[in-house]
Amino acid sequence: MNNNAFFFQGNTLILPPDFSETQIDTEIPVEYSKLFTGADIFTIPEYKTAPAYQPPVDCGPLKENGFITSVYIKPDVALPPGWKSFMVRQVMTMLNADVNFDSSLTRLLRAFHIAQWRDDTQFCGRCGAKNTDAENEIARYCPLCEKLEFPRISPAVITIVLNDNDEILLAHNKIFATRVYSHIAGFNEAGESLEETVRREIFEEVNILVKDVCYIKSQPWPFPNSLMIGFFARYQSGELKPDGIEIEDARWFSRDNLPELPRKGSLSRYLIDCWINDRHFFCKTQ
Repeated sequence: MNNNAFFFQGNTLILPPDFSETQIDTEIPVEYSKLFTGADIFTIPEYKTAPAYQPPVDCGPLKENGFITSVYIKPDVALPPGWKSFMVRQVMTMLNADVNFDSSLTRLLRAFHIAQWRDDTQFCGRCGAKNTDAENEIARYCPLCEKLEFPRISPAVITIVLNDNDEILLAHNKIFATRVYSHIAGFNEAGESLEETVRREIFEEVNILVKDVCYIKSQPWPFPNSLMIGFFARYQSGELKPDGIEIEDARWFSRDNLPELPRKGSLSRYLIDCWINDRHFFCKTQ
């Protein structure tokens, strides 16, 4: 186990008094866990860099630090005096990060994702028995019915849509902050390709058909367990009409009349910024 760890409580990252906001992505000594009753300490491989996860082909040397240690504190546990908490969702903004995360932020988000998952899977979903951790992989194991449960990852598409006038489609979702507009996004459904998800979500939410759907970039988004998959599409036909259920307003915007945009650090803002800066890497045909 590493001597340092990320400390989480519910949806927040917590830091002791002797660490400042400028060290928000810094792993702190595991010894601090002694201050918390019932702290859940666990260690996970950093992607596939640990020996047990080596692929059959030679991918170069392993990273020097192939593991991440995380400490999870129950939400109802009081923090010691001077400890600070930060919503994990805001950490990327505080670090002014983009979707090409550096290793420290990637480690933090991986630790947070699995911390949440482990807290949500204390009991077997099949028989209700108390789960344990599997010995040789990141999984929950039920000693009664022997069910294995792996970390949940929910694929969700997010799409930059342009029309023939090089205007961008942006919409205001009811869950967004006031005046913020972003792309149409939605979760992939069973039996559906990601490209089909793009077309369905856009038609359901704003009543238009799109073409030339192609993949751009992805981003882990553990809020709580998503993988955001970025696509590009071109307007094909139809009249914009918000569904009124999720989407309150949807419009075509040019670069000189943009609304309030999502904060930096998200894939949605990355796609918008690429368009603003006239980085036309988007596909022309499917």
